Amino acid sequence: MVDAVELPSRLAVLPFRNRVLLPGAIVRIRCTSPSSVKLVEHELWQKEDKGLIGVLPVKDGQAADTTSTASPVLFPGGIADLGDRNGNISSGSSSDIQQQIIKHPQDLVQWHKRGVAARALHLSRGMEKPSGRVTYTVVLEGLCRFSVQEMNTKGSYNTARVSHLDTMKAEIDQAEKDPEVLVLSRQFKVIAGELISVLEQKQKTVGRIKVLLDTVPTYRLADIFVAIFEVSFEEQLAMLDAVDLKVRLTKATELVNRQLQTIRVAEKISQKVEGQLSKSQKEFLLRQQMRAIKEELGDNDDDEDDVVALERKMQNAGMPSIVWKHAQRELRRLRKMQPQQPGYSSSRSYLELLADLPWQISSEEHKIDLRAAKERLDRAHFGLGKVKNRIIEYLAVRKLKPDARGPVLCFVGPPGVGKTSLASSIAGALDKKFVRISLGGVKDEADIRGHRRTYIGSMPGRLIEGLKRVGVNNPVILLDEVDKTGSDVRGDPASALLEVLDPEQNKTFNDHYLNVPFDLSKVVFVATANRVQPIPPALLDRMEVIELPGYTPAEKLRIAMCHLIPRVLDQHGLTSRYLQISESVVEIIIQRYTREAGVRNLERHLASLARAAAVKVAEREQSFRLTKEIHSDTPSLLEGSSLADTGEIEVEVVPMGVNGHEISRALESTEILVVDESMIEKVLGPPKFDDREAAERVSTPGVAVGLVWTAFGGEVQFVEATAMVGKGDMHLTGQLGDVIKESAQIALTWVRARAAELRLATASEVNLMESRDIHIHFPAGAVPKDGPSAGVTLVTALVSLLGKKNVRADTAMTGEMTLRGLVLPVGGIKDKILAAHRCGIKRIILPERNVKDLVEVPAAVLLKVEILLAKRMEDVLNEAFEGGCPWSQLSKL
Repeated sequence: MVDAVELPSRLAVLPFRNRVLLPGAIVRIRCTSPSSVKLVEHELWQKEDKGLIGVLPVKDGQAADTTSTASPVLFPGGIADLGDRNGNISSGSSSDIQQQIIKHPQDLVQWHKRGVAARALHLSRGMEKPSGRVTYTVVLEGLCRFSVQEMNTKGSYNTARVSHLDTMKAEIDQAEKDPEVLVLSRQFKVIAGELISVLEQKQKTVGRIKVLLDTVPTYRLADIFVAIFEVSFEEQLAMLDAVDLKVRLTKATELVNRQLQTIRVAEKISQKVEGQLSKSQKEFLLRQQMRAIKEELGDNDDDEDDVVALERKMQNAGMPSIVWKHAQRELRRLRKMQPQQPGYSSSRSYLELLADLPWQISSEEHKIDLRAAKERLDRAHFGLGKVKNRIIEYLAVRKLKPDARGPVLCFVGPPGVGKTSLASSIAGALDKKFVRISLGGVKDEADIRGHRRTYIGSMPGRLIEGLKRVGVNNPVILLDEVDKTGSDVRGDPASALLEVLDPEQNKTFNDHYLNVPFDLSKVVFVATANRVQPIPPALLDRMEVIELPGYTPAEKLRIAMCHLIPRVLDQHGLTSRYLQISESVVEIIIQRYTREAGVRNLERHLASLARAAAVKVAEREQSFRLTKEIHSDTPSLLEGSSLADTGEIEVEVVPMGVNGHEISRALESTEILVVDESMIEKVLGPPKFDDREAAERVSTPGVAVGLVWTAFGGEVQFVEATAMVGKGDMHLTGQLGDVIKESAQIALTWVRARAAELRLATASEVNLMESRDIHIHFPAGAVPKDGPSAGVTLVTALVSLLGKKNVRADTAMTGEMTLRGLVLPVGGIKDKILAAHRCGIKRIILPERNVKDLVEVPAAVLLKVEILLAKRMEDVLNEAFEGGCPWSQLSKL
């Protein structure tokens, strides 16, 4: 009882950091700090069972904002845990308290003004090793509340003058007769009883608390129940400060009711989860029983056999140790799953990929025969001497050092010049398997590195998928159209290729789906592109660019006769016995129907002729009559026979089988279809190109012929200029870029500055553009155009317009011009010369500094065109006009 506690006027004070000891509660504390050890030794150990101490709550100095009055500042420490949020009781020896000494002034704490007197139920002494420091473990029971009147220091610990706060026995008996207190007590006991009933299903120790509910007074139960469960520090302080019985019961009822509702919500959620799990457990039990029945019947489970077979396949895959550990972990996870679970199929697909990848499987390294490789290249590709020599050099290095990290070859050229077939020839020369990966239009980084397995429908990247398909780790992989990759929110594939093509990084290539490193260092990479400009500089730095220019008409003729025509006939089921295409016919097709850098359109036109021939051959086959052949052969059988005139003959006619061989033999004697010019026009239509086009278009002043470079090779570009009444403006049309617009402005400025020298205006005419506008147009307006190569062509067109003199129809030009009239070199010279040759241009004006590029032009082409070199704009004008440019006698250009 409370009145049985004789509270002395002064108590030694033990700090209780961030926790509150309430009357009736029991807690175990382990004291290690020197101040706490001294307190326990003097006040409890030496006095045995008669000692009392005070336990005061304290809060860390950084959060001590609940005390409004100033208090003496000391350096205590202590931490305790009295339960959890799920209702687990922490009475008796539930928690240890680690006392700490505050070593820094910033860790100052403040005492609470009220505490609880406590007595020791159990006391034990120990010693820490190896320091030899003495420690005490104390089990304290809270007795009654007190208020601190004054704080003092006694040695290394603190003491306080205290006054009793709890209500005496007589006052409690009087308060229990209060109707409001009786209602509060009954309400508290009802809620406490419900809480105990709920906890009885979970814990066996609740029975002792149920006994307390029937024997201990209500005002003591309120403190005990609040101390059992974990509540906040502020709520514990509020309960400690609740001296009035009504306030204490109200507060305790509120806290216990909240704990009851929390437990009920937790049970409701737990029941719902258990209900969901019970269905899966039921299915698992049924499947286990089904498996046992199958084993008794001798019918083993196929799924288990498949997993065992998959494990055996993984063991034989030759994975590195780090990959094998990862695969084993994933396989153990697969064994624990049921086939109907959502992640089963994805895990199994992943393991099958690991088992199928060629971790240690390589193609056998055969000795490279350079002579055979050269013959193969010559047989498969006509021309391209420089490219073939570079490939032979590459193969020679591989022969001398098979494990050499050679450069990544990147073939750059117009479509249809044989870039992809060259990569295939490299694979054939190395006797390795060939994988082609098309990157045209790829905008997702996952196409290179794969998707992460967290996504639905995730897949490995194209590199890993290609290696799985060929089954070796050293194939030749062609990265086709590497210049046509894009980038968006899903990443940049070109950046992902940096790791693939870098020999220092691709040894540990990490596919997102695979999630383990894979060695790509043995792979031979080859890339193709139409243009170099779109390729990022960092990626271009990892490749060796080999340019493939377009073919000359002579080269196209040889390619058509040796490669295209035999292939087209074979694809259409024809032979040379049915269809003959002469060289003159192929030349007509090249000159009048195709002016491309490659040979794809040429092959298409040849295929059109083959289809037309196939129709005629099929019609002949349908109308062919076997009976006519039999009757025509019958007389030859009787010829020279003695029975022809004397006897009666019985002739057995055996019908000929209508099969491919006999019809082919029968058709051998039929008429051969020879392609001529009339058939070309009938099948392919009227000619698309005419050699007279340039002459017709430059027949009026203001038109000049330029040469430009595109992704499809060189092209001939006409530049047209005309004048009209206006305000001195210049109009540009033809979907032009900023660079070519600036070139036009420079050209006009140069012409206006030298109008008098060029005899375009008299000395008295101040402004050449006065009362007139000039319109410059680049035909084929649907095609974007840009670049500085048209500078000299623009000047020539303007001089022709203003001087009213025609430009030579057989002359084309290219070059950049400065404001002072210097002609600067440009690129793509070989492609431009080939384009001019295809169009029948006989004279080509080039910048003088481009003379070095003529080495790459085939000699056969240079013999048929005249190359004119120009250093200044005046040189260009002298060669562009018939008889030269009409210079003024005073001109000092």
